[in-house]
Amino acid sequence: MIIRLVKMTFKPEESARFLSLYQAVQPKILLFPGCLSVDLLHEVLDEHAYTTYSRWQSHEALEAYRQSDFFKATWSEVRQMLRTKTLAVSYRKVEF
Repeated sequence: MIIRLVKMTFKPEESARFLSLYQAVQPKILLFPGCLSVDLLHEVLDEHAYTTYSRWQSHEALEAYRQSDFFKATWSEVRQMLRTKTLAVSYRKVEF
């Protein structure tokens, strides 16, 4: 399983538009093969910073989503709203 975190900081005037877009696309992301969950986290000390927390069955499933026309169109729209560069990191849970 892959855990993907993507931190995004928005222009103050774009936060509401991002939230509206996220509400529309989140159910569609969940329909992608291999997507186990996707949630939105709101940063405590910056009202315009959000992080998506998604879980994927595999790195290949995540990459297939990232190569989709749906992702490219959505990301193109999101990118215009950003105040700073995003930080995206993928993780695997450590099992002992």
